[in-house]
Amino acid sequence: MFLYLLVSAAYHSSRWLPRTQRLKFQIVNVVFILVVLIPQIYIMARPKSSRYCKQPLLINLCVSVALSFIASGFSLLFTLLDPVPQSLWASFHLFGLLSCGLGLSTSILTLTAAECVKSTPELYHMSAALTVASAVSAGVLLLRGGLWLSNRRPAAQTG
Repeated sequence: MFLYLLVSAAYHSSRWLPRTQRLKFQIVNVVFILVVLIPQIYIMARPKSSRYCKQPLLINLCVSVALSFIASGFSLLFTLLDPVPQSLWASFHLFGLLSCGLGLSTSILTLTAAECVKSTPELYHMSAALTVASAVSAGVLLLRGGLWLSNRRPAAQTG
């Protein structure tokens, strides 16, 4: 859910700016993409990360990196296009389901990989950080969805 929330935040943040100012926002967008991608790629490239771990944390991190690249594409497209086509929105929400699945699998793998903290410490800690980010993002999205639903509910009839 973390990547889905980041793309959604990039979209909504860019809409506060006039169209002529959005190119400046792209620089900020690229910085955020690098902040998300560089630590994951660094941990993945570390020799200690390829050591044996009972849980497939390295494979999970590879999937996270792949989805991070897809998220970066979505964030760039959403901040450049106005209006955003419905087909792109549909594929973005499908990406949200994949991101949710990644968050759930990361959480489950991290919670069951306590012995991996000794063999692959960086990989385990990255997985733990992604688990926390996914949990916080899921909470934020649930809160935002609840607020959205409460605003869409028609007012009660009096009388």
